Amino acid sequence: MVETEQICKVTGADSINRTDRFAIHGTDLGILWDGGDGRVFVLFGDTFGEGWGGDGGGPNSADWRSNVLAFSTSRDLAAGLMLDGVVTRPDGTAAQVIARDERRDEVTVIPNSGLAVDGLQVVHYMSVRQWGPPGKWTTNYSGLAVSDDGGVTWAKPWSARWINRAERDDPFQMCALAREGDHVHLFGTTNGRHGDAYLARTAIPHLLDASSYEYFDGRGWTRDEFAAAPVIPGPVGELSVAYDVHLGRWLAMHLDDPGGAILLRSADRLTGPWSPGQVAVPGHQYPGLYGGYLHPWALDGPDVYYLMSQWGPYNVFLMRSRLEQ
Repeated sequence: MVETEQICKVTGADSINRTDRFAIHGTDLGILWDGGDGRVFVLFGDTFGEGWGGDGGGPNSADWRSNVLAFSTSRDLAAGLMLDGVVTRPDGTAAQVIARDERRDEVTVIPNSGLAVDGLQVVHYMSVRQWGPPGKWTTNYSGLAVSDDGGVTWAKPWSARWINRAERDDPFQMCALAREGDHVHLFGTTNGRHGDAYLARTAIPHLLDASSYEYFDGRGWTRDEFAAAPVIPGPVGELSVAYDVHLGRWLAMHLDDPGGAILLRSADRLTGPWSPGQVAVPGHQYPGLYGGYLHPWALDGPDVYYLMSQWGPYNVFLMRSRLEQ
């Protein structure tokens, strides 16, 4: 087991950021990426304001937004993750940034991963069709949203979507982005938290063209996404992938559900083989945990920092783990 401690509560009225001032009383996830402009982008999932019940998500009448975006310039993460501001509505509170579809079969639109590429901000998201039992849900499709104005406005191009067919088994519905050289890689799972993780890639100029992606089949690359071979064995939920300069290896952090822990793996190459998952955060110590999103400015030393959610308090916490050499 990895040595881990909680640094601070990042969101909520009683957090170091007092995010109730942004109408963020309850929220989750906290997708982190380096925006390339001196800021770290912090994108949260379903968010509730005044009237939030104080336990878990909802109700939707409590100023519900499917996602909200904050920014941070904190370098001393040992002192906590401070949020400098948010993308705002006219009243100065946090706005929803990635729009929901105008369709009856979409419950919400949830972010999964983010990346800055050539001046653009790119987010992988999923269109949730129906929530099921814990850890299970179905999606309509997943896709890439893009912003060219620093995250204020976002487009969802049709060309950058992976449609979930009737069998609801498309392997790229909940994804993590990673850049290596001239390619962007996409680690994907089926909808929910219980599938294996698969790998796709494309050249950076074709990032927003889903038809340009090729999929790793265990030996090489193919155009058939259903021929992709697992690269990280399931159950994989809320995956985050980043290159750690200190170790000289790739890191992958994800939820093991129903195992009840956040695991940390490493590999020399994105295609693997990936190490067995070490327990970074045990569920018995942090009930209802999920997420585990690596901070991009904490990948050059013996400690990694990341954001973890807990369902009961329905808020986000900054965690620190000491890497084993």
